[in-house]
Amino acid sequence: MADFNSSFDMPSASSSENAESAELQRLIAVEQQKAQFQAQVHNFTDVCWDKCMDKPSSKLDSRTETCLVSCVERFIDTTLSITNRFTQMVQKGAH
Repeated sequence: MADFNSSFDMPSASSSENAESAELQRLIAVEQQKAQFQAQVHNFTDVCWDKCMDKPSSKLDSRTETCLVSCVERFIDTTLSITNRFTQMVQKGAH
């Protein structure tokens, strides 16, 4: 009697399946980056709103606008500084 398991081996993944898998991984990475960006925007919106807004109104006064701009710029600068520092640490660890 023939061994059916050996005659029905699963074929290996084709190159088109590998390309689809790689594209799916890329799309997932892009969506993760979008989600991280949105989380950062939400975070600095909360921080800067609490820091700069005394009382909401229909128009920003110049002091509030300056505060918001400065707050967001500091938040972005700090985030970039931390990111660069982690990158340096990773690169040192890889060598």
